Amino acid sequence: MTSAVRPLSSSPARARVGGLGARARRDAVVRATATTLLGAALVLVTAWWAADGGIGALSIWGGALESLGRLSGLVASVLLLAQVLLMARIPVLEGAFGQDRLARIHRLVGFTSFTLLLVHIVTITWGYAAGAIPRIPSTLWNLTTDYAGMLLAVAGTAALAMVVVTSVKVARRRLRYESWHLLHLYGYLGAGLALPHQLWTGQQFTSSPGRTVFWWGLWTAALGAVLMWRVALPIRRNLRHALRVISVVPETDGTCSVYLSGRDLHRLQVEPGQFLSWRFLGRRGWSRANPYSLSAAPDGRSLRITVQTVGDGSADVAALRPGSRVLFEGPHGRLSERARTRHKVALIGAGVGITPLRALAEGLDYAPGEAVLLHRYSDEPLFARELSILASARGLSVVPLPGRRRAETSWLGDGIPGFPDVTDAAALRYWVPDVAERDVYVCGPEAWTRLVARDLGALGLVQQRLHVESFAW
Repeated sequence: MTSAVRPLSSSPARARVGGLGARARRDAVVRATATTLLGAALVLVTAWWAADGGIGALSIWGGALESLGRLSGLVASVLLLAQVLLMARIPVLEGAFGQDRLARIHRLVGFTSFTLLLVHIVTITWGYAAGAIPRIPSTLWNLTTDYAGMLLAVAGTAALAMVVVTSVKVARRRLRYESWHLLHLYGYLGAGLALPHQLWTGQQFTSSPGRTVFWWGLWTAALGAVLMWRVALPIRRNLRHALRVISVVPETDGTCSVYLSGRDLHRLQVEPGQFLSWRFLGRRGWSRANPYSLSAAPDGRSLRITVQTVGDGSADVAALRPGSRVLFEGPHGRLSERARTRHKVALIGAGVGITPLRALAEGLDYAPGEAVLLHRYSDEPLFARELSILASARGLSVVPLPGRRRAETSWLGDGIPGFPDVTDAAALRYWVPDVAERDVYVCGPEAWTRLVARDLGALGLVQQRLHVESFAW
């Protein structure tokens, strides 16, 4: 199999464009609803804390410590369960927020919930020790050994601590993505172990039918979401589609494309621009998933991903044999048609970040001149021949941006003739004068995408029409 562009059909895409922006509006409603529900849950547990005398207890030192410990525990519990829901791959949330935004929220909620969990442990123990610091160690020991579920809570806190520590940027740089991803799954274990003691012993959780229904309902919803979307759905999809490798085709030095096929792929609801998490069986480290975007629009018969060698998992991809079984999760991401609100689009990618944009360039519906693709690369461009075919067949405008970055504060390459002293924003305005009136899709390294977003904002592009996916994890 070659890497040539497959025959294109514009009729399905044109049907989607008839409702241009409808999915984006629905996604906005989902985001607003999810934010409101989380805020309402936090207000509700705070009101219950106040109704139980939480504010009045603040006037006494020991009582204040216990009261603050209960409040921090309540808020931490809500945020921890929200964190589980964010990790559960719920399609409606993933589609509405997108992976990049969901990852930022996930990170913020995670660090906040863990910080409040530590505050809860310190203040509740200190309060039970009647505010006496020397009594804290013995009080902590008694709480751990005498209260139901506390040993599980200690184990859960340790698991959550491991997840938080390995999520700090300094630690993440020292870990392979595959190892970090595996460790991150301990967040489910940590939440599962840390919360039961509150459901069993905490009066704030069980003192009324309403509270009991709220907490058990929230806990059950989190557990059900994980079992449904992280376990049952991937198993069902893999059994249905039975993906296998067809061929592996070198693209450039250190980059190759993997072609896959399976059963009933027309029923796999994946869109150009989205990514999936892949496990290639029959090789070392097969249990660790790697996220790779589709680099060609799905045609109902086959899929294609393009992989750059940057780690142990990706290095083994080039050696895959035809017929190798493949397990997958997904699709994920909002870098797709669903985010689109305008007929005109601009696609801006760096290096292997061109892969989802290449799929979008094939799969989106646009008239000649309505789509422009800017590709920054250091050595050899990916998909040069395919993009040339798309330019001829579809009217895609392609702007190559060769060379290495000309400065740390620039996202442009130094090999672009005629732009030695022009700012990045001015160059972008030259290539795409109406960029502020388009939907703009950006994919590349995190620092690079921030620079592109900076200049797009300076040129007047509103945040709602900027769709970013970065390599950061």
